[in-house]
Amino acid sequence: MERPPATTYLVNGAALRTRRMELGLDLAECAAEAGISRPYLNQLELGHRRRLRPPTYTALRTALQLNPTDHRLLAPPEDPQRKE
Repeated sequence: MERPPATTYLVNGAALRTRRMELGLDLAECAAEAGISRPYLNQLELGHRRRLRPPTYTALRTALQLNPTDHRLLAPPEDPQRKE
C-alpha cells in the first residue's frame, strides 16, 4: 500500500523575513525558537527552500508570534501550468 503524499506548506520567504525583522529577531534567535537550524531558516527566507511540513510550519509561526488564522507566511499556490 502506498503512502499518501505528505502535506506541506508553501511559504513566502520575504514575508517570513519581514515578520522576523518586525519582531527584532536575528536569524539565530528565530531559528532556535522554532527548533530549526539557522542555515535552514536562511534558505527559507531566500527562497531556496519553500516547503515546510506542518509541525515545522507551526513551530515557525509560533516563534514569529502569529496565530493559526494568520496566513501571511504562506505563498500563493504554485500554478501547475507554469513552465520555468
